[in-house]
Amino acid sequence: MKSYDVIIVGGGAAGLACGVRLAENSKLKILILEAGERAGKKLAATGNGQGNVSNSDISIEHYRSGNLSTVKKIICADANSDLWSDGLDIFEPNLFVTDERGRVYPSGRQASALVDCLLRKISALGIELKLSAKVTDVRSTPDGSFEITIESGEKYLAKHVVLATGGKAQKQFKTDGSAYKLAEKLGHRITPLYPSLVQLKTDTTYTKTLKGIRTECKVCAVVDGQAVRTEIGDVIFTDYGVSGNAIFYISPAFSEKCGQIIIDLLPEFTNEKITAILNKRLAVGYPHAEILSGLVHNQIGRAVIKRAATENIDKIVQTLKNFTLEVTGTLGFDYAQVTHGGVDMRDISENLESKLVKNLYFAGEILDVDGDCGGYNLHWAFTSAKTVAEAILKGNEKA
Repeated sequence: MKSYDVIIVGGGAAGLACGVRLAENSKLKILILEAGERAGKKLAATGNGQGNVSNSDISIEHYRSGNLSTVKKIICADANSDLWSDGLDIFEPNLFVTDERGRVYPSGRQASALVDCLLRKISALGIELKLSAKVTDVRSTPDGSFEITIESGEKYLAKHVVLATGGKAQKQFKTDGSAYKLAEKLGHRITPLYPSLVQLKTDTTYTKTLKGIRTECKVCAVVDGQAVRTEIGDVIFTDYGVSGNAIFYISPAFSEKCGQIIIDLLPEFTNEKITAILNKRLAVGYPHAEILSGLVHNQIGRAVIKRAATENIDKIVQTLKNFTLEVTGTLGFDYAQVTHGGVDMRDISENLESKLVKNLYFAGEILDVDGDCGGYNLHWAFTSAKTVAEAILKGNEKA
């Protein structure tokens, strides 16, 4: 049975980054076990393949967790540095650029290049990477080490284990949620799991004719009668409800409850300005059904007129600026970008070591931590990996 100083379960962003940091600063014998046929597959797909890995506005307000104080210390580790770069220093300097929304990308806008960079480092540093190696069991041994079993039946020993398996979202990346059982076997609790950063199912009574139409809107999420999140961006009408950037941004509001979305279909114009335009159009003989033509997509205009069910201009403008849809659910984990919920942070120390099992660590999405759309979840993956690596290195120095 092969023995290692550290075995990292999961070859995604957090697992690869943790391995690189450990190997760059020690001579530890490290093995990364990845369930899929390729490592870093989800990282290569992030940001529509462009690699949105962080954000210039890193603050705790963009995260959800059962222990936000610990998350804050990790994501904002150095208040005097460029906060978003803190977890990205394993890559080449000056590699990243920031867009108008604060989203951080590699300058070549190619996420796969980041994966290539990590894999080259993995190889150069002598880290063992085993693919198609789904871990089925992790158990602590009487001497305080760990025995890891993979699906083929092979077993490995490790002094330290890092669970960086991801969550339950997008099972095509081998993140089907089964890895939570590994943590449960070691005594850890799992908080309720919900899909997040995901398309929304809505009542389609008033949107059946809008399938495939994309438009720039302001969208407000309402839960229990309270407006909880507002974003401006693309909305795409679909046969099941709505998609688009604005929807992904507000979707965390509906992780645990349904509610409503209120869409302002013409956010750049005030009610008064629209009213004045429509009154002028009536005066020159615009057909009532086409009165919104040119202001919004013609199909959207007709849907608004039909829903308003009146020729009253004030009611039409009110419908245009407050197009409300009932949210009935989401498209689920297969379509979600991240998982809301995970390994309960109450049982995790500030250096992301288990409080229940010594030398067991967690990094990335497996924990009860998820962020907004815009690079926040990969920022957590990289900074949590850095925290774990530094903790293991510090403990190894003491030993």
